[in-house]
Amino acid sequence: MTFRFCLFLLALGAATPTAVLAQNAPRELNTLPTFPDSARRQPRQQPQLSQQPQPGAQPARPAAPAAAPAPSAIPSENSRFAVGLKNGTVYRAYDVETKQPIFGRSYLLLDDQRRIDLSEISFYEDETGHYVRTTLPKSSRETTLRRDRVGRLSLYSQTSTQYAGSGYSPFGYGRYGGYGYGGYGYGGPMYRTVKTEYFSKDNGPIQSLNVRNLSIATADNPGSTALLMQARKYQTYTTLSYVAAAGVVAAGLFSTLSPNQSGISPLIYAGIPLAIVPIVLGSKQQQSVKQAISLYNRGTGTE
Repeated sequence: MTFRFCLFLLALGAATPTAVLAQNAPRELNTLPTFPDSARRQPRQQPQLSQQPQPGAQPARPAAPAAAPAPSAIPSENSRFAVGLKNGTVYRAYDVETKQPIFGRSYLLLDDQRRIDLSEISFYEDETGHYVRTTLPKSSRETTLRRDRVGRLSLYSQTSTQYAGSGYSPFGYGRYGGYGYGGYGYGGPMYRTVKTEYFSKDNGPIQSLNVRNLSIATADNPGSTALLMQARKYQTYTTLSYVAAAGVVAAGLFSTLSPNQSGISPLIYAGIPLAIVPIVLGSKQQQSVKQAISLYNRGTGTE
């Protein structure tokens, strides 16, 4: 019995490695594999397949970075005025100031930052209007003219202040607020504002605004020519009225100062109406000139 027991043990020991090996061996065909519970709960990952470039296909380009948002346009209130230079550059500004220092050259100050010499400027705008830098007739120096009207005949003007002597005022103040000199009751120096007008035809050279120059410029418009002929007549009547008024007043003063004359001569009173006539005729002359310019700019009055 002992011998049989020993054979049993030997047979059992030989069978144990065979069973273990059978568990680790590959499964037989047509059998389902067994997975642990942890493996069943994990999602199955798809393998990443590398894409091979196809013949003739364009290589993939990296995505372009997102474009930055375009800057918003400058509001119109921040660039309400234009300043043009002679070289063609145009600046936009909210505030334009003309500076005329006592020492040094005049210049424009844009938005309290940019300083531009007047000699470099062709035109500019500010709160008072549109201005151009140009050369006046029979002059080689540039000056600034204000543009008053735009058209085939564009109108320009220049305003200057001239000294008109000292005046008297019972309040002790002269014209434009000048305080009196020499004590109460004497006004300061008096000034008058003189406006000189010019025009240009089709953006040509600047010319003095008078009936003769306008007649030449509007010769191709019969309607304007007729109005300017009428203005020339008013101009002649105005000159004759001034001469007649001056002659009558001078005769009245001479008669008043005569020893044989007692009191003021009636000729002085007669000269007053004659002095009013040139004012009326001058107003009619200016009206005819304006009508002629407007008619020419509208293109009417031609045959």
